[in-house]
Amino acid sequence: MTALLEVKGLKTQFFTEDGVVQAVNDISYTLDEGETLAIVGESGCGKSVGVMSLIRLIPQPPGRVVAGEVWFDGRDLLKLSNDDIRQVRGNRIAMIFQDPMTSLNPVLTIGQQISEALQLHLGMDKEKARQRSVELLEMVGIPAAASRLDDYPHQFSGGMRQRVMIAMGLSCNPQILIADEPTTALDVTIQAQITDLVQELRQKIGMAIIWITHDLGVVAGLADRVIVMYAGRIVEEGEVHDLYARPHHPYTLGLLRSIPRLDQGHDERLIPIEGLPPDLIDLPPGCSFAPRCPFKIGRCETETPPLQTISHTRRVACWRWEEVVATPKIVAANGGQHG
Repeated sequence: MTALLEVKGLKTQFFTEDGVVQAVNDISYTLDEGETLAIVGESGCGKSVGVMSLIRLIPQPPGRVVAGEVWFDGRDLLKLSNDDIRQVRGNRIAMIFQDPMTSLNPVLTIGQQISEALQLHLGMDKEKARQRSVELLEMVGIPAAASRLDDYPHQFSGGMRQRVMIAMGLSCNPQILIADEPTTALDVTIQAQITDLVQELRQKIGMAIIWITHDLGVVAGLADRVIVMYAGRIVEEGEVHDLYARPHHPYTLGLLRSIPRLDQGHDERLIPIEGLPPDLIDLPPGCSFAPRCPFKIGRCETETPPLQTISHTRRVACWRWEEVVATPKIVAANGGQHG
């Protein structure tokens, strides 16, 4: 089966006075129809820059996609004209951003902002666009939707603004919805409502989703497949349940150990990942995670491990992935092991 979206060798850099920031460094992956793919990692690992590169939202200057291909519907999106990519963006591939207060225009009503995409991409007149806007707000659970169309963003709560953003994203029935940390600014109860809403809408509409987050806890019940990024590279990929049960990369293992679990005893401590992510202007030789890794050997500090396919659902970039899989549950930061 041909993938709905195929990303090949994508590299995005930012050219600054201090040097070249290697924000996304040679990533490749696919997305199938109706699939939910989660991309996880710490802040600054390249998650958001990677997906913004797909639909050419990187500000130029200072940013630039310097290599790669993004295939969608038989065309490389990176080679489309500005007019053609605008027909794809917001129409067939939609994006929800992290903070709806900065994404929504404060001086336009909610109705005007939803109607704009309907008129632009679907050719609706004002009356039809307004009717469709009410339907979309009802679909995402906004009470008294018709009476809220003429309200402004500041008149909505944070959770309701995020629902409005989802309505805008779904307005043209996209084939792919990109959600860039859409629940980060919300409290835990509203987070759960938003993730449940997105799952329900995916089943109803049949779209594929790319969900960007730093929180592995959020994606456990949401994603089909997970990509783990570190320092601009993909370090592991796998089906969600398999990846949680048997992490193959030390970084994935570290992320999972830092999540509070309801089934943990009260005396079991969370284990943080020691150290800090590397400077993307001055990446270390070898594996970028080596300075923080309890499994590192000499080779890790000189040779960059390739992202290798080890099964039909699993890829990992680690020289010692077999040792990671076999390790006891607790690995001390100094490299020693506890049973």
